[in-house]
Amino acid sequence: MRLYLVQHGEAKDKSEDPDRPLTEKGRNDVTRVGELLAKTMLQVRAIWHSGKTRAMETARILSVYVEAAEGTIEQSDLGPTDDVEPVCETLETAGTDVMIVGHLPFLDRLASLLVADDDEAESIAFQKGGVLCLQREDDNWSVAWMITPDILPR
Repeated sequence: MRLYLVQHGEAKDKSEDPDRPLTEKGRNDVTRVGELLAKTMLQVRAIWHSGKTRAMETARILSVYVEAAEGTIEQSDLGPTDDVEPVCETLETAGTDVMIVGHLPFLDRLASLLVADDDEAESIAFQKGGVLCLQREDDNWSVAWMITPDILPR
């Protein structure tokens, strides 16, 4: 099984817009990452997002480039400070590839718990609009690859 963890794209500051939609740069970064993913013909069961505007917009952009059999789905337990344990339990029975679009520190804690068995390990340097691919073989998770917008041509 593969798990794709995506930090939402750059969002407007809360003082500018309390809903915090993506900035133009954020949309462009996510689109560029999506275009690269399209070349890999990436397929997942679903793209889960937190429901926050910036994560929902990021998920919708990526859904243009990533085939998601069940589409984009809002999940109530993917907020920035939510407990990662319930998501880990869900992933144990998921059986198929899933993409999660979310926030820090949640994504960092989830990746650290899966890879290092310690949600405080801070094992990954996430970047807005970037995608981390984790792979599970047997009961062990490892980092397969990571794409960040800053490594892609503009």
